[in-house]
Amino acid sequence: MSPTLMNADAALDRFVELTKIPGKSGDEKMVAQQIVQALLNAGLDGQQIAFDDANQRTRIPGNCGNLIVHLPGTGSGPTTMLSAHMDTVPICVGSQPVRQGDEMTSETPTGLGADDRSGCAAILTAAIERLNCGRVDLPPAVIAFFIQEEVGLEGARHLDKDLIGKVDRAFNFDGGSVDKLTNGAIGGERLEIEITGVASHAGVAPEKGASAITMASLAIADLHQRGWLGKVVKDQGVGTSNVGVINGGEATNVVTPQLTLRAEARSHDANMRMAIVAEIRQAFENAVANVCTEAGQCGQLKFDSHVDYEAFRLPEDHPSITAADAAVRDLGRTPYIEVAGGGLDANWLFIHGIESVTMGCGQCNIHTIDERLNIPDYLDACRIATGLITGKY
Repeated sequence: MSPTLMNADAALDRFVELTKIPGKSGDEKMVAQQIVQALLNAGLDGQQIAFDDANQRTRIPGNCGNLIVHLPGTGSGPTTMLSAHMDTVPICVGSQPVRQGDEMTSETPTGLGADDRSGCAAILTAAIERLNCGRVDLPPAVIAFFIQEEVGLEGARHLDKDLIGKVDRAFNFDGGSVDKLTNGAIGGERLEIEITGVASHAGVAPEKGASAITMASLAIADLHQRGWLGKVVKDQGVGTSNVGVINGGEATNVVTPQLTLRAEARSHDANMRMAIVAEIRQAFENAVANVCTEAGQCGQLKFDSHVDYEAFRLPEDHPSITAADAAVRDLGRTPYIEVAGGGLDANWLFIHGIESVTMGCGQCNIHTIDERLNIPDYLDACRIATGLITGKY
């Protein structure tokens, strides 16, 4: 097949316009409004556009829900879904995209925001190209723009599946190389740990205190020594864990009475992930019970966890994979399949019954001020997205 035709200049302009808009997690409304207006300008009936109420169930406040758009068609082929997330990390707020050769960068000292405005722009380009072709005999398609991906996949997690309907194949456009087809991802669980010790004057009567810092230190050291922190390789499986945030203490002359920690555990095996969490809990329970005042008063532990996303993996002959493979090869590229070590919107889509492969858009150095967008890769992602919802693949 010949590569899909599209207006490359318009596709790049869409990326620039979307990326200029501030829109960190929870503040995606203006991004969504820009997308909606572009679709209306292209002739889409407003009745095909909807928002769900996911923002009313997410862990942080949000000013809009997931944006869901149906592209009706009378064709008999598979119903295709394309998706991307609208939010960026805070470092990207204030981005001013500028072209430098074959790359886009931000001319301000911020991240570019190509993660994932390039995914949004590629899908928007595909939808507009489909609308512009004027054909009504194409198979139906649905496109979804998710909120709050960067804070734990919250938009996809709380997606109103009924607004999506039945989907035969799905393609999630997010970070990475256009050649990479991500057919699965790891599962992750976040932990919030609160230790309450006993305050005392550290110089006058330290024996009357029970330090929350000591308790946490003992637990962390125990996990490290027994191989349950960092890369975890055990007979029952493989995973990772990390204590990433510790807050507490106000003065050196006070035995610290309270400490809060945030940690995580990940594995491609849900049972192994749960085993890691159990070991972390046990280590903190032991430490809290073994650090006491001279009168025998010990600390207390509050341990909460929630699953950010469950692991999944699609077979390599899945219809979404084979279609993505054909689209990449049609551009003269060599696709390869990989399982991600981090979470994706596709993790929660899988739980909703939507089996999605994740495809890149040419983003590089994401979440840093050195973020770049490879323009030829981005334009190829636009061609792939367009081909997928115009019945070419």
